Amino acid sequence: MRWEGRERSSNVEDRRGMGGKGKLALGGGGIAIVALILSQLLGFDVRPLLNIFNAGAGPQVQQQQGAERPLTEEEKKQGEFASVVLKDTEDVWTDLFQRNRKQYKKPKLVLFTDSVQSDCGAAGAEVGPFYCPADQTVYIDLAFFVELDKRFKAPGDFANAYVIAHEVGHHVQKLLGYSDLVDKKRRDPDYNQYSVRLELQADYLAGVWAHHIQKKKNVLDPGDIDEALTAANAIGDDTLQKKARGKVMPDSFTHGTSAQRVYWFKKGFESGKFEELDLLFTLPYNKL
Repeated sequence: MRWEGRERSSNVEDRRGMGGKGKLALGGGGIAIVALILSQLLGFDVRPLLNIFNAGAGPQVQQQQGAERPLTEEEKKQGEFASVVLKDTEDVWTDLFQRNRKQYKKPKLVLFTDSVQSDCGAAGAEVGPFYCPADQTVYIDLAFFVELDKRFKAPGDFANAYVIAHEVGHHVQKLLGYSDLVDKKRRDPDYNQYSVRLELQADYLAGVWAHHIQKKKNVLDPGDIDEALTAANAIGDDTLQKKARGKVMPDSFTHGTSAQRVYWFKKGFESGKFEELDLLFTLPYNKL
């Protein structure tokens, strides 16, 4: 992806190097986020176990503060990259919303190291990148890109861009009402199926973004889409569960299989159709 020297977003808050490193005691919001990730990886609901250890805990967050430090040149470069990608998402979604007689509200991107406090609660870097609908902000510890490369074998700048675009896709869903629709299903026995639909739709939106940013700015290099597809394949529920437990439990899926994530990103990229978002919520679940 040709990103160096291009325009950056002004909606990035960089909290790295601000002395926030250290152990994190999670309150209710942070526990909820960690529970979601652990439940996905392990294939069963871990909330009762976490509640045992968190009995009586309030929403307070205690963080062992470290000394502030200057960012390294590599960290500065990573921040510039994230800012350029965010700007690209702003340009695409502002344009597509206008074409559909809607107004796009730009999200904020917060870069952090080790741990962060959001309106959705506290979270550690182990949670991975996430979108908080309460403050309409994407949060990411850019060390995740190293993990994506080394642990998940999905290297490349466009693999990283896909991650950011996916989280911004959740912001698009929030603005269009899809997130609230799924949230109302939270107590339903088939809630996991709605969660999968929402995540696959975010993959589709990331593909739509890639389609239009290439058409708009011609910034993709040969192999960039393959990098995104490799990343999508690496973080499917079935792949993660097999690595964590040695078996796959489809009833506990929350994000979709590797094949589904690849399919919907690729479909979004090939079609570029913003108007087909309802398809993820009208198809039978076994046809996704």
